[in-house]
Amino acid sequence: MILEMKVPSPGESIKEVEIATWLVKNGDYVEKDQAIAEVDSDKATLELPAEASGIITLKAEEGDAVAVGAVVCLIDTAAAKPEGGAPEASEPAKEEVKAVEAPKAAPVAEKTYATQAPSPAARKILEEKNIEPSAIVGTGKGGRITKDDAVNAVPSMGTPTGGNRGTERTKLSMLRRKVAERLVAAKNETAMLTTFNEVDMSAIYAIRDQYKEEFKAKHGLGLGFMSFFTKAVTRALQLYPDVNSMIDGQEKISYDFCDISVAVSGPKGLMVPVMRNAETLSFRGVEAEIKRLALRARDGQITVDEMTGGTFTISNGGVFGSMLSTPIINPPQSGILGMHNVVDRAIVKNGQIVIAPVMYVALSYDHRIIDGRESVGFLVAVKEALENPAEILMGGNVKKALEL
Repeated sequence: MILEMKVPSPGESIKEVEIATWLVKNGDYVEKDQAIAEVDSDKATLELPAEASGIITLKAEEGDAVAVGAVVCLIDTAAAKPEGGAPEASEPAKEEVKAVEAPKAAPVAEKTYATQAPSPAARKILEEKNIEPSAIVGTGKGGRITKDDAVNAVPSMGTPTGGNRGTERTKLSMLRRKVAERLVAAKNETAMLTTFNEVDMSAIYAIRDQYKEEFKAKHGLGLGFMSFFTKAVTRALQLYPDVNSMIDGQEKISYDFCDISVAVSGPKGLMVPVMRNAETLSFRGVEAEIKRLALRARDGQITVDEMTGGTFTISNGGVFGSMLSTPIINPPQSGILGMHNVVDRAIVKNGQIVIAPVMYVALSYDHRIIDGRESVGFLVAVKEALENPAEILMGGNVKKALEL
């Protein structure tokens, strides 16, 4: 029996995907539920599992855009599983393979540096341009330099050094193209401004130094910065609800919950999974959820639903060494907090210059819906909570807040 495998719908609004990578070859024997391909949608990269065991025939190439519901491969379920050697397809399968096998492209002659003299017209043009024929790749028969080659030749911008000067052109993935569109739209369609502040991280460092080993031993999780920042952000969003709102046409939508999008780096680029109702999570809950989402993003298992519907975003460029940046809003959200690296800096405390671990933070916001008072007040509230986490975020009882 020949099974037609069709592209499943990754999400309600997605009509087309792109074959990013085939994980099997034409004629391979595949097992049911084995990952046979990675497909890109405009929101995520997903694995395509085999719907049955058998010998596979591919009907799409890597890079092809395929409509949801279209057939991308055939599986001959009657084929016996090979033992060691090449798979033995049943007769129907062999015929099917033959029927759908794409014709081999005619060999393309490799471009080589000219081995014959340029044509008289080409030589005259090259002399006028002061270009040596040996510096030109000829496209004529046997590598001969044609008049067109000479016309299109560009004089060297400097003295040749013998180093490589190759270029490579590759197609952007559907996910990367969608990210690019959204970033440009965010810049063009919002009145985006950024406000900055600095945070003395001494109190957070002291808590982590004192309790991180006990926290890890009890919960199996690291006590990182993200739990402190998430708790500080959800508190500030409740104090300044306009930052937790968004524009829909001529209306403002406000939320009484905080779904925090967290920017993480995955194998296919930046992904932004969402922590639902982050305002209800404990320190342990935040760390566990961030770890779960980061692992799913790293392994390519993140779903469209897990990256949809956030109300505010936290982006941590500090893990890559960024000192300061202006993060771009993640539409349709109205605000994003940028974290940066922590550096020992000279600051003033109680009238004295001291050295302290300091992080610069940035809030980019949509000025159409968030005024300066709300944006600055929000960021100051985040700063206050991070500089006094034991009292503001932990209710004066650090061990209880950390569930130790």
